[in-house]
Amino acid sequence: MNANHPAWVPHSGARESLLSSASLGWSGFGAELLGISAGTHCLPAFAEHRVGVHVGAPVRAVCRCDGQRAARIQAHGDADVVPAGVDGEWSDDASCTVLRIWFADDFVRTTVDQLGPRSAHAHIRPQLQLRDARVQHLAWAMRAELEAEHACDPLYAESLCTAMIVRLAGAAPAGDGKRRTLSSRAAARVIDYIDAHLDGRLTLTELAALVELSVPHFKVLFRETMGVPLHRYVVQRRVERARELLLQGRSNASQVALEAGFAHQSHMAHWMKRLLGVTPRELLR
Repeated sequence: MNANHPAWVPHSGARESLLSSASLGWSGFGAELLGISAGTHCLPAFAEHRVGVHVGAPVRAVCRCDGQRAARIQAHGDADVVPAGVDGEWSDDASCTVLRIWFADDFVRTTVDQLGPRSAHAHIRPQLQLRDARVQHLAWAMRAELEAEHACDPLYAESLCTAMIVRLAGAAPAGDGKRRTLSSRAAARVIDYIDAHLDGRLTLTELAALVELSVPHFKVLFRETMGVPLHRYVVQRRVERARELLLQGRSNASQVALEAGFAHQSHMAHWMKRLLGVTPRELLR
């Protein structure tokens, strides 16, 4: 650590939160877009695993983390991976923006444990200036969720985070070499459960448990079975439910939105317009 610098604390005055997932209903993980001023920032060890992705113009930086030191030019998309329990120091010569993604340790452990035989050697390790196209793609998708006027279902963010953990842990879900789709009985069980709980919060963990599969494996099999990712299927079903309720005319639009599982009326209108091409008002006309 720099002995000439006073101890810094997370989210000090030199770190401004620009966007946050705090209000999006995410559980076990989160994301925040931070504006960070030039200077040296000493961050203590956290209970969560963190990924900091540089956004925008390059800056010169010196980083120290877990015995590693790197002097580099931090470019758009470069990521620093800091596991739980690890502290570090970052010095930037200019102000910058960072997308900070975090995962609770139990969320990571559960995901990694479900990777099957490969989980024995899978773990998140410190990495400075990671340049990985897959990680960048997932990070930008999470950033889009923060910036969207109407974010997707939390199920989508959970899916992104699960995929990022698997990538960072250096493993992939183990398949049995035979099973490529859900059985008809398993698919029916999941679909029936989704339809019965559209108005509540659905999670990958509870849906995978219905058919006794790991979350990573379940995601793959569901997509292959239904032809769309799980989060997309859920949104489509919510739009269909909202359409049915609106045409029945027994509830107003605000009540329909809640019964179909949307956060609010404008959230429902956004997805109806996107998937059906009409707003609720246009539909009723």
